[in-house]
Amino acid sequence: MDGSVKELAINHSLDAESLYRLIDSCNDHTLTLLQQLAVETSVAQWGKGIFVRGLIEISSHCRNNCLYCGLRRDNTHLSRYRLSNDEILQCCKHGHAMGLRTFVLQSGEDPFLTDDNLCELVSLIRSSYPDTAITLSLGERSHESYQRLFEAGASRYLLRHEAAQSSLYAQIHPKEMSLNNRINCIKSLLNIGYQTGMGMMIGVPGQTTQSLVEDLMLMKQLKPHMIGIGPFITHHDTPLKEHNNGSLKLTLTILAITRLMFPDALIPATTALSTLSPDGHLQGILSGTNVIMPNLSPQNVRPLYNIYDNKAYKASQSADELQLLDNELHSIGYHINYSRGDHKNFSCNDNNL
Repeated sequence: MDGSVKELAINHSLDAESLYRLIDSCNDHTLTLLQQLAVETSVAQWGKGIFVRGLIEISSHCRNNCLYCGLRRDNTHLSRYRLSNDEILQCCKHGHAMGLRTFVLQSGEDPFLTDDNLCELVSLIRSSYPDTAITLSLGERSHESYQRLFEAGASRYLLRHEAAQSSLYAQIHPKEMSLNNRINCIKSLLNIGYQTGMGMMIGVPGQTTQSLVEDLMLMKQLKPHMIGIGPFITHHDTPLKEHNNGSLKLTLTILAITRLMFPDALIPATTALSTLSPDGHLQGILSGTNVIMPNLSPQNVRPLYNIYDNKAYKASQSADELQLLDNELHSIGYHINYSRGDHKNFSCNDNNL
């Protein structure tokens, strides 16, 4: 396997069969080599500064019924909330004062978040903090909606494809959702000019080595600027509650492979990694990730954005404790980078950035 790993590090590509063998037979030695080369690749592209994005979870309402998610429509046990524009702007004010220059607005697919409401919010943030990047993670919308939000001042959009294999996608989503529509949404975002994020969970029930290969090949085809990958973690009020959580080792393996395939991508160490292991975010960085998203949401609603069980709330995952995070990063030879952290194909002079 060493030969395949080195080929991947040099060429940033492997054929599907070689990728399958690499994932399927990855042992501790191979993972160590993957991580070593992933870190070298990430540092060569981005240095040892880890970009920080202020995450604001603006609503826990969702019209969808995805089988893995605690925010699913049929979860009647969840206390729902929706932040007002004033509350969101207060989060931005707090984050900006701390040095954060990217805000990520995340939500379930809340029907209240119409184009008019969201454009007003994005315009308010853009005018109040013109030196910041606005990232949205609000699910599937129409091309026209994405266009309006882009013109209002949003410049990045995160929309995980979740599964490139159509049978697996159908297995974990309600029948009214389709992989074809999800991919069309991602293509719309790319065509409009967003810095666009894709990604998937690792270990979701029904996932195989072959489906992971298809995920990687789809991303290679579409060329996203950001890639979000984290372990599947169960939620007790979903149909998948009896299944096992995803594997930390496999997640780190896929992260390292992803870094080698996408050397210039912005790849976060997700909160889900820290849910599986207290130092999961640090293990993610040592597997090639270069972004962390501390939580800027009001303290009283953080437990209510309950997408999976036992969501990590350690202090260093909160924007209020950035110094603690910086100390942790220094312990492994890294530090916080407070810049906007745009993808290298974009600059602050591009359109509304």
